[in-house]
Amino acid sequence: MKDERRCDAVIIGAAIADILLRPVDETVFSTGSCAVDSIRMSVGGDALNEATVLARLGHAPMLATKLGCDGVADFILAHCAREGVAVHAVRDGAMDTGINAVLVRPDGERSFVTNRNGSLRRLSLEDALSALETPAFVQARAVCLASMFVSPQLGLTEMEALFARVKSAGKLLCADSTKRKHGETVADAAGALGYLDYFLPNLDEAQLLTGCDEPDAMADALLDAGVKHVALKLGGRGCLLKSGGERTIVPAYPDAVCVDTTGAGDTFAAAFIAALLEGRSFAECGAYANAAASVCIERLGATSAKLAPAEVCRRYERILLRM
Repeated sequence: MKDERRCDAVIIGAAIADILLRPVDETVFSTGSCAVDSIRMSVGGDALNEATVLARLGHAPMLATKLGCDGVADFILAHCAREGVAVHAVRDGAMDTGINAVLVRPDGERSFVTNRNGSLRRLSLEDALSALETPAFVQARAVCLASMFVSPQLGLTEMEALFARVKSAGKLLCADSTKRKHGETVADAAGALGYLDYFLPNLDEAQLLTGCDEPDAMADALLDAGVKHVALKLGGRGCLLKSGGERTIVPAYPDAVCVDTTGAGDTFAAAFIAALLEGRSFAECGAYANAAASVCIERLGATSAKLAPAEVCRRYERILLRM
């Protein structure tokens, strides 16, 4: 399926549905059942979350993903149509569109139960490359792989090939991450990392990949592998920004009330890309991303927060005053 409306960023990765349950803790496994305050269904998946946030912040994203031919896919496509997200989807009727059960603990942290046979982990190099053949890709200024290490079919060799194609077209290249799955090291990943203009992992992801214990050492290891700019997400402490000539700690928005952290990292990544597209400085991008993420965590679900640009800007200005 192809939607070739105007585009300024291509977001590659997963588009699924999330079933969110809150609050849930380990007592459910001893009691056999529990009553929760909220059970709801929403769209999810790293790339769909990022594309949705970009659209809400006033940009024109194209989601490049893989879907089944089922009601969950229809639910996702209807969401994209409402939000103004263009879609390039490879459809496969032999698989289910992915659904995640998201168990949100009382403190807002969450755990995921995923379908190993669904679309979440089925994106291949060929699927991703097909998005680079569209007029939308030609128009786009930026491309983001919404998460490294999600799909077994998009391993380090495949990511390196994808990134090389993106950079050969002169695009700004970003990537978020998830935790490595097969013991990959920063040295193993250097071929792919070396193409990245911006890499946006969180602390746990960077620690596993680099083997370092301190945020600065993690960022340095990633820079040594060839990444041009590292934006290391530090949760409630904000983010560490580092490049060859800059080191900045950007504080978090101080008054956020955490309900659910689902989608916070995706919101950070999308807002960071939005700020890049708007010509903001590296430090300003980090502040804008922190501001948007603080809005996200105050609602249940990755895309439940409406992210009014005026509210994000208000929080952004307050963060800038704290730097």
